[in-house]
Amino acid sequence: MKRQFLKLALAISAASILVACGGDDDTPAAPAPTKNIVELAQATPSLSILVEAVVAADLASTLSGAGPFTVFAPTDAAFAELLTELKITKAALLADKALLTSVLTYHVVAKKVVAADIPFGTDIKTLQGQTINIDKATTTITDASGRKSKITQTDILATNGVVHLIDKVILPKAAPAVPTKNIVELAQATSSLSILVEAVVAADLASTLSGAGPFTVFAPTDAAFAALLAELGVTKAALLADTALLTKVLTYHVVSGKVLKAGIPFGTPITTVQGETITIDTSAVITDARARKSQITATDILATNGVVHLIDKVILPKP
Repeated sequence: MKRQFLKLALAISAASILVACGGDDDTPAAPAPTKNIVELAQATPSLSILVEAVVAADLASTLSGAGPFTVFAPTDAAFAELLTELKITKAALLADKALLTSVLTYHVVAKKVVAADIPFGTDIKTLQGQTINIDKATTTITDASGRKSKITQTDILATNGVVHLIDKVILPKAAPAVPTKNIVELAQATSSLSILVEAVVAADLASTLSGAGPFTVFAPTDAAFAALLAELGVTKAALLADTALLTKVLTYHVVSGKVLKAGIPFGTPITTVQGETITIDTSAVITDARARKSQITATDILATNGVVHLIDKVILPKP
């Protein structure tokens, strides 16, 4: 009896030891993080440009705060690729604080999202305000501009969140610039529209096109006017002196209302301020009243009183 009791006691003791040690699993627990996100980035050689950018954007104190945050961290190679893509220097990027802040906060989610919790296929709102989407099969991020970035390493834990490395800088959609110039001021500030400005002044249309509007102007470049002078066999001085013809031609380039590229009624006659119509096809080619063609070369240049689209040939109403 005493021997059986001894065996039972030894069995219970051994079981207790196994339980205390976690059974046969002797894998050590992951060490608790000791660095916040900024300190972690500073200690990672491949994130040196990200650190410079965070400092330049004055975001270091934010990303060192309580959080928690999730940072999709572009490597130095990713930033180098971005500089090539944008055709700018690192110094120029770091100097543009507004752009830098928008881009960096687009890489941050205002909660801790480890790899196992990523809501694949669902839009994820960033600190910048726009969203990203992550594909489960490829762990690829699609940004607001449709660009792709691969997550190359996950779950680098910090005291205030988690960092995932990515191989390409992701970009939000650019906010449209708020216009500060009216149509005439915009033309005056555009070197390739100098003859158009002279023509508008000569036809006494500057005050009209500086007014409330809104107007849409199909603006011929200087090269377009040079081609017209050759076509008509007249000098610039002669054209500017004929104010009746000039007014008729210039008002033929103006449409009442603000018509952005997305709102152009392709294939439908558009009535101009002059009274006659033009048509625009889906290739952004204008056909005028004389069946002449002019290509729209730049669109949606916004003014305070409308919008300007550049064209490569002066359009003409009927004789």
